Amino acid sequence: MDGGILEEHTEYVVNAIHRILDQYRASYDVREKEGAATSGSLPKSVLLVGHSMGGFVARAAIIHPRLRKSAVETVLTLSSPHQSPPVALQPSLGHYFASVNQQWRKGYEVETTRTGRFVSDPVLSHVVVVSISGGYHDYQVRTKLESLDGIVPPTNGFLISSTGMKNVWLSMEHQAILWCNQLVIQVSHTLLSLIDSRTGQPYANAQKRLAIFTRMLRSGIPPSFNWKMQSQLASQKLKHVSMKDVKHAAAACPSNVHWTDDGLERDLYIQTTTVTVLAMDGRRRWLDIQKLGSNGKNHFIFVTNLAPCSGVRLHMWPEKGTSNSNLPLSGRVVEVTLKMVSIPSGPAPTQIEPGSQTEQAPPSAVFWLGPEDLHGFRFLTISVAPRPTVSGRPPPAASMAVGQFFNPEEGKIEFPPLSMLQSFYSHKETLVKEDHPLALNLSFALSLGLLPVTLSLKTVGCGIKNSELPDEVAGNVENGRLCKLRCFPPVALVWDDTSGLHIFPNLYSETIVVDSSPALWGSTRDSEKTTVLLLVDPHCSYRTSVTVSVTAASSRFLLLYSPQIIGFSIAVVFFALMRQARSWDLDLPIPSMLLAVESNLRMPVPIFLLAIVPILVSLLLTSLMSQPFPPFASFIIVSVVCYLFANGFIIILILVTQSVFYVAAIIHIFIKTRWEVWEGKVCFGSFHRFINLFSRFSSLKVVRVLRVNPLLVTALTAVMLACLVHPALGLFALLIFHALGCHKMLCSHAWRKELFGYKNKGNDGSRQFTSKFDERSNQRLPLEENSSNRLDSPKSFGDNQLEMFHHRHGMLILHLVAALMFAPSLVAWLQRIGMGQSFPWFLDSALCTGVILHGICNSKPEFNYFLFSFPGIPSREVRLDFVYLVAGYYSYLSGLALAPYRAIYVMAAIGFISFVLRTLQRRNREKGEVSFGSRKHSHRH
Repeated sequence: MDGGILEEHTEYVVNAIHRILDQYRASYDVREKEGAATSGSLPKSVLLVGHSMGGFVARAAIIHPRLRKSAVETVLTLSSPHQSPPVALQPSLGHYFASVNQQWRKGYEVETTRTGRFVSDPVLSHVVVVSISGGYHDYQVRTKLESLDGIVPPTNGFLISSTGMKNVWLSMEHQAILWCNQLVIQVSHTLLSLIDSRTGQPYANAQKRLAIFTRMLRSGIPPSFNWKMQSQLASQKLKHVSMKDVKHAAAACPSNVHWTDDGLERDLYIQTTTVTVLAMDGRRRWLDIQKLGSNGKNHFIFVTNLAPCSGVRLHMWPEKGTSNSNLPLSGRVVEVTLKMVSIPSGPAPTQIEPGSQTEQAPPSAVFWLGPEDLHGFRFLTISVAPRPTVSGRPPPAASMAVGQFFNPEEGKIEFPPLSMLQSFYSHKETLVKEDHPLALNLSFALSLGLLPVTLSLKTVGCGIKNSELPDEVAGNVENGRLCKLRCFPPVALVWDDTSGLHIFPNLYSETIVVDSSPALWGSTRDSEKTTVLLLVDPHCSYRTSVTVSVTAASSRFLLLYSPQIIGFSIAVVFFALMRQARSWDLDLPIPSMLLAVESNLRMPVPIFLLAIVPILVSLLLTSLMSQPFPPFASFIIVSVVCYLFANGFIIILILVTQSVFYVAAIIHIFIKTRWEVWEGKVCFGSFHRFINLFSRFSSLKVVRVLRVNPLLVTALTAVMLACLVHPALGLFALLIFHALGCHKMLCSHAWRKELFGYKNKGNDGSRQFTSKFDERSNQRLPLEENSSNRLDSPKSFGDNQLEMFHHRHGMLILHLVAALMFAPSLVAWLQRIGMGQSFPWFLDSALCTGVILHGICNSKPEFNYFLFSFPGIPSREVRLDFVYLVAGYYSYLSGLALAPYRAIYVMAAIGFISFVLRTLQRRNREKGEVSFGSRKHSHRH
């Protein structure tokens, strides 16, 4: 999580690539000298496979100026963020990501002259990038960040989730994607397939390599719920194709797979829209498309656990019998067996003893034909192979296959937002009666990435008894046991616009969640919805319930929108500082940070101006920049909820730090009062010698100069640490300065409030101690406090110190959040101590310098406005509360853009502006001009 470290890794990768290619050349030269060199070209490129940030480093290496031309042409990334860092906190890291992505966008642009004449192909036209995401179990990098949209065009790469990968079908966490056996095997086979067997080199054509990635990684199920479009593309290849052409097509079985045709007497003619296969009987089933596909039932779906080609084959016939065509009937039959798509399934139950009946095996393949596929054909046949005999062993589990002509509209069930929200506290069950569509299309109006649901299916009938009987009726337990022998386990196919396809096999009760962030700035409206295709046995009835999982929804919300909450947290601090600066301008007591945050949450005006208006501004910017318009309602609701979470986080931070300061002040006053009382009664010789030695050290000229100019010392120390060591250390030095100031002011306030009641005691020691402390405290007052803030009572001075504490506490909270944003970079820096350190990035150091100047120049509340004066232009006064309001809006928009690091920009800008204007004010004061910053407040004297 450090931009400098990523840049160093990029340099290392470039050097490693050159070293690998040079090793091939050196090895070839040695073999050539020994006369053992073989003919053939040397490798000119390498394949890069990167995990997590390594995938981004691989892309950064490709555009590195020192990389040799065409040294890398293929990149495969695993759980790698491409759009932005998972939590973009460090400015240099966000800048590095933006710079690399911008160069990639330019790399795929066609180079033309000013007149529009073609110059050359895009620089990166030969580069193919494939991003594999871990899905909803990856809690470190979300799928949306792994997308290549806007970086790599679809002609040169794509994103695929491990949940939709062929032979994988699993979601996995961030580290498991490296060792998951299913994924490792599939990726290894894919990389080997990229090598041309004739040359021993990767295919030079980028489209060829992309086609291999598509064939090896993507399943036959489309990544989005769009079977109709897939059917239209496939139907163009299936209409009236001769057997001579079909035998080489992807949907035809291999030529070595041949079944003996025993004649029509073994054929079955199906008269119902639903066909069922319960055993491998070696028969062929005929389905009349014209008859069974009428009344709107023009879609056909088929699920089975039989193996394609070896267990079941499907053909489409233009007619049955002879015709006037020149080609024989067998030459015009189209086989579509390999259009079946394999899906994950659990282990099939085995028979305990020969002849016994087992539970239905789960389906392992699904087959779908749309109206465009069926057009031009009269019959569809399903041929089932005979059951193999295994000597000495129990026969395999019962075979299963169910097909159906159906109307998709009949099985469509919509869940509006209100019903999903009501499921938080009200569980509603729905009865799905027998003879229902095999495919139930569940449409959720709110994405399951935002509100994961627990989908429950309970079998209540399968034709044995009345399916509408409740579960408590006697005999229903036996009914349920028998139904397990007849109904195949349900399967859910889930489509999401961001993360693609997810499959949940053997679904009886499971929480369905996808990795989608539908309410982000820039998301499309399609990402708001999730489609679930539920494959259930049409012979059985079910009780279904859909319940939103509260725990899953809360955890997913905080995971997906944490960058947004961080950006909003900085905005909340700026809004609270705005409230404090405004109170100072109106001659009102400066409120505490807690009270300021609470005031900003009041309805209706503050919450509308601070939480709703920035959202409307972002929508306006979306329309002006012609970006995808996010779902309006979800975007506003989620953003407001994130804003409330940010307020809660800042309130907790305020309470914790404020409690620490109050406890420290109480302990300090408690110890000091006891020490002053006991000082004249008890003699500690050695301790007094230490005090005298410390007093001599404090009297040194250097120490006295440093004590007189604490601001200068703090500024120099913090800036040197930020520029020469690490930016976080400079911010920590600033925090120490704020903490000491807060502690001093709070101790003064605590003493003046007489927390321990010493003035109410009647003993001489306490009176003597009180008078001595009053004398010392009056001597310690700064010059400006004695002159301009003349106090008539200890109470007025104590209240003034409390207001100063509130102001410094607000500055501490702001800079504490800034320091925490650099904490991950500091941890990475500490881990690399002794490995060769370098200076921090100039961007980080410069921005932290601005933040430090903000803390130094605005350490007192009287510096609460800027006065801009230019020759010939009247002076313009800009209040600091307005500056804080603009800074809060900017931080708010940065949070919406998932780039909270940009809030550091506005902190630094305020610091640099404050430093310049304070310098000009001091220079004008020295010339005898009117001071910009001297204002008198009646309530302070």
